[in-house]
Amino acid sequence: MTEVFSPMPEFQRRPRFSVTPEAQRARVASRYRTEARFRAAGLFAIAVAATFLVVLLSDIVGRAVPAFMASRLNLAATIDAGKVDPDKPETGDYQSMVRDGLRALFPAVTSRNDKKALDSLLSSDAGNAIRTIVKSGPAKIGSAVNVAVVLSSDADLYLKGLTSKSTVKTGTAAVTPSAQTGPITLTASTGAFTAELAQVTELSKDNVAVLKRSVDRLALLAQSTAADVKAAATRRDAAKAANDAATFAKAEAQVAAKTAERQKFDDEAARTRDKIAALETLINGNNQKISLDTSMPSLLIAVNGGVIKVTSLSASQAEGEVFVPLTAAGEAAAGSWRLVTLQTPETSRKITDRQVAFLEKIKETGAVVSSFNWPFFTNGDSREPELAGIMGALTGSALTMLVTLLLCLPIGVCAAVYLEEFAPKNRITDLIEVNINNLAAVPSIVFGLLGLAIFLNFFGMPRSSPLVGGLVLALLVLPTIIIASRAALKAVPPSIREAALGVGASHQQAVFHHVLPLAVPGILTGTIIGMAHALGETAPLLMIGMIAFIVDVPSRVTDAATVLP
Repeated sequence: MTEVFSPMPEFQRRPRFSVTPEAQRARVASRYRTEARFRAAGLFAIAVAATFLVVLLSDIVGRAVPAFMASRLNLAATIDAGKVDPDKPETGDYQSMVRDGLRALFPAVTSRNDKKALDSLLSSDAGNAIRTIVKSGPAKIGSAVNVAVVLSSDADLYLKGLTSKSTVKTGTAAVTPSAQTGPITLTASTGAFTAELAQVTELSKDNVAVLKRSVDRLALLAQSTAADVKAAATRRDAAKAANDAATFAKAEAQVAAKTAERQKFDDEAARTRDKIAALETLINGNNQKISLDTSMPSLLIAVNGGVIKVTSLSASQAEGEVFVPLTAAGEAAAGSWRLVTLQTPETSRKITDRQVAFLEKIKETGAVVSSFNWPFFTNGDSREPELAGIMGALTGSALTMLVTLLLCLPIGVCAAVYLEEFAPKNRITDLIEVNINNLAAVPSIVFGLLGLAIFLNFFGMPRSSPLVGGLVLALLVLPTIIIASRAALKAVPPSIREAALGVGASHQQAVFHHVLPLAVPGILTGTIIGMAHALGETAPLLMIGMIAFIVDVPSRVTDAATVLP
């Protein structure tokens, strides 16, 4: 046999890279450098992700902290024996006792409007603090007590600095008030209010920008309404031509209504443009003296034990109205008075300047305290924000999840065991498996419609109850638990089952004594995932009437309830 030798081509005989020791060391060093760069890039990515996570959590916690704190007022009040029945202490007029204690802090407040503004600083449940004292010991009726009462949500938001961006500045010059009540003039050395004058001017520029955006929004609304008027007029003309009296009358009414609505938008836009023009005139003027109205930033001055709302300001003089009477009309030295500037105009916030003046006076006495808001976790829903809590929703979620777990876990595990271990492999079981997989992908609101039709309308179960909610969520979670449980059973090594059968165990004993215990971690994982899914659902629960506002905390699975989502 003749062997034919074919020489290797030149490009194949040459090594593709150098094999000298120096080259090898260089390649190893390059590999190490590449690996170090890759490791550094990975660490950098982890550091960036951790930084974003810390920033996100810090922002969430920072924004949430005020919600977990509540402002309360330490108040001296008298338990009036004429307003309390010792035999029925829960029916006493305790709110009026708290109001009397608050009004005692402001003896000069006599007008009805001022009293109403002062009383609105208290929560509607502020008298409950005295009711608790009376219930604990009726002997205290007729005596004076010190109580910490809840302030209203508007007052609480202001004290937390969430109502408006505000600045507090100590006066740098001596000022002399002209009176103690009524219209007043504060005179100071030249330039004492220059900074405030400039600040109000700058804040007015911000308000002009806001008002211009409002005008643009009103113009779009007016344009849209004009299109509606045109469409209604077209329908009216067509109905007139067709002698359709009913449609004509309806279209005519729509034209009139839409025309009036457009006129309302046009009038509001015109008033807003007038405000813009006035503010721009103020901003572009010489700024020697400005007049402050309710559409401009508010300036309050706390001096000599009183509070003044500034209505006119110049560099050396402030004119205004006394909200809290001054205790003296003498000169106030530099550093003994304060200026409070609220950026948001009075017309754009719920709390008025008069109420702010009362709160500033109360703050000076040190009677306002901030403490952890425990009622947030112990109260149910309430129409008063400062009294609302999550206990009702928390209890409703717990009861709903209990019903869901008691139903879906045993049924889901039993179904998975049967389908995986005992069911014959035929078309029927294949159809069941396909349907279970499809149910896991069905939108949750479909289960809500099913619950509405079956559990409420057909079976007549109690509406808005955790029982019905648990049944609906059990249907929602059941496919997930069955699929996860089957996967956990399938993951058990076949040798476990074979060994059990080899030593004489029956099929049932092999499954329940050996296979199922080993699959429990996987089953629990699927159950936890399914329950977490159910806990965050809202659409199916809304369909069965689990509305968001339930005053009472549920005690049974048949009581009306709401849930946390």
